Amino acid sequence: QVQLVESGGGLVQPGGSLRLSCATTEISFSNFDMGWYRQTPGNQRELVATITRGGTTIYADVVKGRFIIFRDITKNTVYLQMNSLKPEDTAVYYCNARSIFTAPYWGQGTQVTVSS
Repeated sequence: QVQLVESGGGLVQPGGSLRLSCATTEISFSNFDMGWYRQTPGNQRELVATITRGGTTIYADVVKGRFIIFRDITKNTVYLQMNSLKPEDTAVYYCNARSIFTAPYWGQGTQVTVSS
């Protein structure tokens, strides 16, 4: 079964950094685009960053220059390095895997809270 498990969330002060991890099973990065999304209560999930099968990265404008998405093929894990965090980055962050053959897969989410 395909599983995505996020970790690394927590409480951090403004200006701080966190690294989120998404450990995957039954997924080949040659067949799946990977991404990070976030959601706050009452809002739709919004794209944070994606990395395609070919390694191309895309970032939401609000995180450009602060967040980096990358993957470790040997560990089958995708990361989101978050720097210069702001209170408005507070959200539940979800890992996503998408291929042209299946419906997208989602992790359960990890809470990121940016507050003094």
